[in-house]
Amino acid sequence: MSLTKEQIKKDRAQQEADIVQCLKTLSAGGLILYPTDTVWGIGCDATNAEAVKKVYQLKQRDDSKALIVLIDSADHLDHYVVDVPMIARELIDVAVKPLTIIYEGAFNLAPNVLGEKDSVGIRIPNDEFCHRLCERYGKPIVSTSANVSGQPTARTFADIDADIVKAVDYAVEYRRGDTTPHQPSNIIMLGRDSSFKIIR
Repeated sequence: MSLTKEQIKKDRAQQEADIVQCLKTLSAGGLILYPTDTVWGIGCDATNAEAVKKVYQLKQRDDSKALIVLIDSADHLDHYVVDVPMIARELIDVAVKPLTIIYEGAFNLAPNVLGEKDSVGIRIPNDEFCHRLCERYGKPIVSTSANVSGQPTARTFADIDADIVKAVDYAVEYRRGDTTPHQPSNIIMLGRDSSFKIIR
C-alpha cells in the first residue's frame, strides 16, 4: 500500500523527532530502543564503555560476549578495524539481506564491545531511519536485540518486554506499529587472510 503525501510528511517528521532525541541520549551516555534494518535493538555509543556496561546489565548478559555495532558507511570501516580484508567490501556490496561481519583487530571502540582477538561485529544498515541515525551521530552505535539474554528475540515492537521499554532512556516512536516480523542479520566471521566462517 502506497503512502499519501501527508502520511510521508508525517512519517518523516516522526523520524526527525526521534533522531534528535536519540542523538541527545547517545551523547549523554544513555540507552536507546530503536528499530534497525533487522529487529528492534538496544543501542548506545559504542565508544563509551560505561554506556556499553549499562547494555549488558539491562540484558543480564555476560560482558565476555561481544556486541554488534552499526556504522553508516563501509568507507568508515578503516576507522575501527586495523586491517579490513578486501573481500569485506565485496560481501557488503552484494549482500541481499542485512549482513554483520565480524572483524579481527578492532580499535577506537569501547573495550567491552569487543570479543576474542579484539574482534567486533559491524553492520552497515540499509534501513532509512537507522542509516540516518548512524550518519548523524558520526560514531558507531551498539545494536543488540531488545530482550533479556536467553529469552526469545522480539520480532516487533509489540513483542518487547515492557520492562525493557521502561529501562532505556529513550524509546523511538517511529515504526512501533509495524507488525511485520523482522529477522536478525546473517553473520560472517572474516579473518585477516580473507578466510571466513558463516556463524548465522
